Amino acid sequence: MIIVHNKKALHDYFIEEKHEAGIVLLGWEVKSIRAGRAQIKEAYVIVKNMEVWLIGAHISPLLSASTHVKTDPTRVRKLLLSKREIGRLIGLTERRGYTMVPLNFHYSKRGHIKIEVGLARGKQQHDKRESEKKKDWEREKARLMRRPN
Repeated sequence: MIIVHNKKALHDYFIEEKHEAGIVLLGWEVKSIRAGRAQIKEAYVIVKNMEVWLIGAHISPLLSASTHVKTDPTRVRKLLLSKREIGRLIGLTERRGYTMVPLNFHYSKRGHIKIEVGLARGKQQHDKRESEKKKDWEREKARLMRRPN
């Protein structure tokens, strides 16, 4: 079940691959994400020293959950991937010019919060217009198929 979705990433990038990663969170952050108070629109993912980090994600603290803790809504959060996946992502981002963007926060089977990271290639303006036209046509086609004659 998806908690927070990054629609801007799908608009700005061609998503080549998707990877599911764990994320290191504090208790107040988990409660805030479960309440839907997270935003990953401006976030991005980097690899530094063989570790993967989420930068720019904003998790607003709940007033009731973070009374005794000093909160930082935009702190850098570590993502949990296997060494093999990290090595592969390093190769693709540094050599081929891909970028990594967060696509969504979702629940795993056990109820843990996971993040889906997309390996993406940037769209240019004409690609964005073409994607919009294609999406509008699909919507119109579905509307025409539904309508009785």
